[in-house]
Amino acid sequence: MTMLSERDRERMKGLHPDLIRLVEAAAAYAPIHFMVIEGLRSEAQQAAYVASGASQTMNSRHLTGHAVDLGVLDDAGNLTWEWPWYDRFAVHMKGGSQLNGIPVEWGGDWTSFKDGPHWQLPWEQYPVGSAPDEPIEV
Repeated sequence: MTMLSERDRERMKGLHPDLIRLVEAAAAYAPIHFMVIEGLRSEAQQAAYVASGASQTMNSRHLTGHAVDLGVLDDAGNLTWEWPWYDRFAVHMKGGSQLNGIPVEWGGDWTSFKDGPHWQLPWEQYPVGSAPDEPIEV
């Protein structure tokens, strides 16, 4: 169980309510601790990430509040980038997605440019311009 800090909550400002609910569910039930790295981004920040190679698109879900990066903490409480930790954490995030009826996509499942910390609401159910609290049923 992770206690979301004020910093975590600050970093979730501007996120879609369903994504916030999913992160809160993971904090309450996942046995792996994590922190919120980043949620909503400005276009300038996204452009800087693209320029540095940290991102490959200016069409990021971070720009609309539909994506969040969650950093997994190891047993010593340190932020880790080791894939086995993210694979284990993904099981709990995906389970929370199913239990809460909130579809989610994980950057670790992408075939190219795998991104272990990245979680986003799917474009199909959450298109840009849809009301932030009303996912589109397909």
